[in-house]
Amino acid sequence: MPSIRQIFLYLTVAPLVAMAADSGRLSVDRIFNSKELAAKTHAVRWLPGNLGYTRLIPVKTGGANIVWYTVGSKTGKVMVSATELTPQGSSTPLKVEGYAFSKGRSLVLIYTNSKRVWRRNTRGDYWLLDRGSGELRKLGGDAPPSSLMFAEFSPDNSKVAYVRERNIYVENVHDHSIRKITKARSERVINGTADWVYEEELSLRKGFRWSPDSQSIAYWQIDDTGVRDMVMVDNLSGFYPKLTTFAYPKVGQQNPICRIGVCNLQSGKTRWMKTGKDRRDHYLARMDWANNSRQLLIQRFNRKQNTNDVMLAQARNGKAETLFTERDDAWVNANNELFWIDDKRFTWISDRDGWRHVYIATRSGNPVKQITKGKFDVIRLLHADKTALYFVASPDDPSARYLYRIGMDGKGLKRVTPKDSQVGTHDYSISPSGKHAVVSYSAIDSPPLIQLITLPDHKVVRTLESNDALRKKLKGIKRGKVDFAYIDTGKGTKMHSYMIKPSGFDPRKKYPLLTYVYGEPAGSTVRNRWGGSRYLWHQMLAQKGCVVMTIDNPGTAAPRGRNWRKSVNLQVGILAPEAQANAVKALLKKHSYLDSKRVGVWGWSGGGSMSLNAIFKYPKLYSTAIAIASVPNQRYYDTIYQERYMGSPDENGDNYRKGSPINYAHQLEGNLLIIHGTADDNTHYQPFEQLVDQLIRHNKKFSMMAYPNRTHSIREGKNTTRHLFTLMTDYLERYLLAE
Repeated sequence: MPSIRQIFLYLTVAPLVAMAADSGRLSVDRIFNSKELAAKTHAVRWLPGNLGYTRLIPVKTGGANIVWYTVGSKTGKVMVSATELTPQGSSTPLKVEGYAFSKGRSLVLIYTNSKRVWRRNTRGDYWLLDRGSGELRKLGGDAPPSSLMFAEFSPDNSKVAYVRERNIYVENVHDHSIRKITKARSERVINGTADWVYEEELSLRKGFRWSPDSQSIAYWQIDDTGVRDMVMVDNLSGFYPKLTTFAYPKVGQQNPICRIGVCNLQSGKTRWMKTGKDRRDHYLARMDWANNSRQLLIQRFNRKQNTNDVMLAQARNGKAETLFTERDDAWVNANNELFWIDDKRFTWISDRDGWRHVYIATRSGNPVKQITKGKFDVIRLLHADKTALYFVASPDDPSARYLYRIGMDGKGLKRVTPKDSQVGTHDYSISPSGKHAVVSYSAIDSPPLIQLITLPDHKVVRTLESNDALRKKLKGIKRGKVDFAYIDTGKGTKMHSYMIKPSGFDPRKKYPLLTYVYGEPAGSTVRNRWGGSRYLWHQMLAQKGCVVMTIDNPGTAAPRGRNWRKSVNLQVGILAPEAQANAVKALLKKHSYLDSKRVGVWGWSGGGSMSLNAIFKYPKLYSTAIAIASVPNQRYYDTIYQERYMGSPDENGDNYRKGSPINYAHQLEGNLLIIHGTADDNTHYQPFEQLVDQLIRHNKKFSMMAYPNRTHSIREGKNTTRHLFTLMTDYLERYLLAE
């Protein structure tokens, strides 16, 4: 009989031995319930000119310091200490969630105590620190906690503007007086920010702009009067259910009214810009001052979103003229990469020649001049000055990203990222001077390496974050090789993909295949960048004996030209599932190690819809599917997104029906798990329940999970992400991985 000491030693050592033996194995808990495998970041905030950058550095005793780094110094200097950010009467510094310096950096805005508004935490408290006097005070006067949004200094440092309860306020930083400069005549009117659909689909959040001379504020006003409401039920917050109601224009329904005004702060009066009479069926997608305090540059879309009128509006009288119109037979996108080169010229992005390129437009409305040319896409324009442009592209590999430079005259195109650099994604944050950048390099199986460099020579100044500890940890994990390849379906289309094979792969065996899909125009999945927890979960499935793949079909946002991206026009949910199915068939034909009886698919949001279409429309091909936060019926989604790609349901009703998976639910033969958050304000719980009802009506067996009061991301609440991926893992082990 062993002694008590022997038993104690066994109980102590055995778990450690087991842990060591399993150190190469991944688990849901290890990936989602700990920070063991999380990559470190190194966020910087550039200062004007060549002054360097600032960082937020946590302090052991609580709070954080704002630290200034010059480009040539590894050691930073504290600009704002946590002690300075401790309110009078409190022993605890403010939790800094955001900060901004005034011009000259004598004043600092601190954002804290934030609350979520749809996707992001954009409502909170703002505090103002005077670095000279040390005075720290809260802005907003008698405003309730967490009620201010988007606070911003005026260019002359004399005022701060912010949004509070659907109106814009201006607070004087010297005498602390507060002025309300807009008046929402009803609860349906919003000034200075956006309603749900403008925020979600046009990325409009901060809806006001200071004029360069600090005398005026231009702003959006959105009126949801006449827009029907969506209702969500919260069964967790109290004894009785709580209702959340918000305006949500579904496909074919009435849109909000949108207009842009300029408030003269001296008179207090607003002048409305004359952008057209039809303010419901035009979208004012972008607006800013036109590099002066007299004019606004506005981008106005028609409801079909196949024209973008670039308008110059006079702030004084509201008169607006169209400088030029961007047109496309399919759709056009808002230009988010507009840089003023001088008083007359600004950059413009267009794929009018078949590829996404940079053009130069003028204030006078002269024909735009093309700067970049060739059969490649400018993925993102990062910096522009009078001599050169810096942009991201990857002409030979749609999964990678590299930095390029070209002269403003269209000459001297050069890849700035060294050609001997590792294959993968190189993300750049370029300084205002264009002389330095922070570059983050990563690959699908390699976490970020973050370095400070000089431009244009790309010389490394120093490494900011190596993630060496994580790299070392990853070396001890049994990971399958990731292979990028094109899939030839034999139909004139080659689709880019990557495949993860199990470690210890044996081509003589049969392996189940799981495809991860998105497939819609708003994104792509075949990216050679650090994949984080999703990549690790896929590797975990590979450890369990599954081949995991993702494929970009035509119609995804890959840098493969205009015709590739817009090939699904008016046929969302029709062409993409067919292309994915053809790719899977080609894989099964080519690779004998793939088990044709065990083919699965999973996706989220648009990928959830694709997963439903896959298993409903191709029941003999796919045996298992997991659909998260899907849109079973396209007619129930919002106007701006769905009509952009599908047009009006009155004109394209047949394809709305063909592209909506709910209409094919009766064809289900395999294993289906559907998952949704009951508080999903994006892809609502209503069509999810309609799909459930349809499956029941046709006597189909399926599994479902409703996450109470969770949104589209299904991440709120304790243990949610861990529970979700445990559920998915168990389902795949039971129905796909089992032979």
